[in-house]
Amino acid sequence: MLRGRRRPRARLIACADTLGTVTSPATPGIVDPRRANVILVAMAVSTFLFVLVEGLPSGLLTLMAPDLDTTTSRIGLLVTGYALVVLVATVPLAMATKRVPRRWVLSATVLLAAVGTLWAGLADGYGSIMAARLVTALAQALFWVAVIPGTAGLFPPRVRGRVMARLALGNSIAPVLGLPAGTWLAEHTSWRTTFWVVSALSMVIFVVVLVLFPTVRPSEGGASRAPFPSRRRLVTQLVTTALVVTGAFGLITFVTQLLQDVSGYARADMPWLLSIQGAAGVVGAIVVGRFLDRHSWGSLTTAIVVVTVAQVLLFALAPNHLVAIVGIALFGGAFATIPPALSHRVMLVSPGSTDMGVAVSSAIFNLGIAAGSGLGAALTAAVGVRWVPLAGAVLTALALAVNIWEHRTNPPFPAARQAVEEALAPTAAAEAAEAEA
Repeated sequence: MLRGRRRPRARLIACADTLGTVTSPATPGIVDPRRANVILVAMAVSTFLFVLVEGLPSGLLTLMAPDLDTTTSRIGLLVTGYALVVLVATVPLAMATKRVPRRWVLSATVLLAAVGTLWAGLADGYGSIMAARLVTALAQALFWVAVIPGTAGLFPPRVRGRVMARLALGNSIAPVLGLPAGTWLAEHTSWRTTFWVVSALSMVIFVVVLVLFPTVRPSEGGASRAPFPSRRRLVTQLVTTALVVTGAFGLITFVTQLLQDVSGYARADMPWLLSIQGAAGVVGAIVVGRFLDRHSWGSLTTAIVVVTVAQVLLFALAPNHLVAIVGIALFGGAFATIPPALSHRVMLVSPGSTDMGVAVSSAIFNLGIAAGSGLGAALTAAVGVRWVPLAGAVLTALALAVNIWEHRTNPPFPAARQAVEEALAPTAAAEAAEAEA
């Protein structure tokens, strides 16, 4: 009888061995849920602050330029230079710190960002603020490498997709709430005040990380190794990332020009139109957290399909005011789900350290941002902004094809792993009760 009862568990364990080791609650790095959730909130706020400080000069152009005795175009280069540093420095910094506990990496990057942002607020000239921005960009490059595996590793595997979706809320909220709030504060006080407030908030996050984050070597963390390592799958995922981000960022960069030149909206309409797009993104980031752990491939595929359809809709019917609103809302809501979905897939398949997989993925993502913006600029200059969403739709459709090919040529894994863990849980509980009896 006893042997018969244990046979299903033996089969499940054998199945688990083929899928990857089932993480136990004693895995290094996994902490008390309340502590983990406090850290998660702090890290989401930190992603919000990093995205905000990266884009602040674009919202404060006309305030910063006269104060620093320079032109608005040179202030715009503060954003370009920042992005280039993140692109170039991500992988080298990841390699240099691959043995450093994430507690120290994350606390150091947040502290460096606080110092760099404070420095930017105190800068007395263009050279000084450019240097401050480049220092902050170095912090951000390393932060993105550590924050995803570091934060996800605090939680059991079955909820890590939800964790990544909640981290992505910082990305989604920063353009919707952060940039308008920062601009409003700057207009009522000084552009420097906005930088100082961001710096102060970063210092608060630094204290939270230093006090609460566990000191665990990256190789021992709960999310340090992917459950389904596959170089082929990772390469496919990186190709998907490059295509979908390049395809989307042409429209993201030139959406205001499309709404004005093609849809016929006035410049004064841009704030509320962009708020609709941003609010849809926040909703998308919240909703995807409910599905990502059980349906990682389906979540990513659905998002790519909707982004493609939205761009086709904008190309074909953007002159219609209502259709334009529907198009940007669909686009904003769907694209906000793509970064956490891509990160989740990378965390599942990265061979070797997940830090390096995330680092390479982050670099490819930033390359896609630059390529998409450049493609949008070239198309706008050559044939007009209306063709930007069509070109983007072609690229995102190619990303969809690559994603489908990857799925069809490899067995699905997240659902199977989830089933094994859920099946083992009640069996283990029953055996424990039997042992106590």
